[in-house]
Amino acid sequence: MNWEPVLSLILAASAVMGSPGPATISIAAVGSAFCVGRAIPYMIGLIAGTTSVLVVVALGLSAALPSLPAIGPALTVASIAYVVWLAWKIATAPPLATFDPASAPPPLWGGVILGIANPKAYVAIAAVFAVNRVAADPLADALAKTAILAVMIVAIHIVWLLAGASVARLLTHPLAARITNVTLAAAMLVASLMALLARHG
Repeated sequence: MNWEPVLSLILAASAVMGSPGPATISIAAVGSAFCVGRAIPYMIGLIAGTTSVLVVVALGLSAALPSLPAIGPALTVASIAYVVWLAWKIATAPPLATFDPASAPPPLWGGVILGIANPKAYVAIAAVFAVNRVAADPLADALAKTAILAVMIVAIHIVWLLAGASVARLLTHPLAARITNVTLAAAMLVASLMALLARHG
């Protein structure tokens, strides 16, 4: 395996898959609203869901998936519904300075749903997977890219979680925390709308 294309794949994944989108902004928002420890189950769900998308892309099924009469629209509806609910939960989360144990962070299964239904994930992963070739043999190439991108998915989500949590530490004032939570929730809605338009445009 040539390491130059591997580095190129990692850089491309960082730029394309790591850019702001529904999943990345959501984990930053959850980290900001609920802190790192309470956001980990949701992050694990996102990683599991996004890795499932990676496997679908690696198997060559991503092009056919949206065209299926039941699955395509169901993924879109699930994505929209969950993102709206998650945005509301983040926007209305109490500031960490006035932490309320009754205010639960999004669950692991919620991360799985958004990871699988995230329209940006299919576009971004497919773009990186198709352009970068790291091995001459097609099977070895697919396996190597799947392994590398799986690691990148984990790393990208951890970075976004820590970024969100680092902002939270600076926001001890309730008003500042509320403004940040609402801003992140709105950004997630906008990113989701843009991803849907890009995929269906």
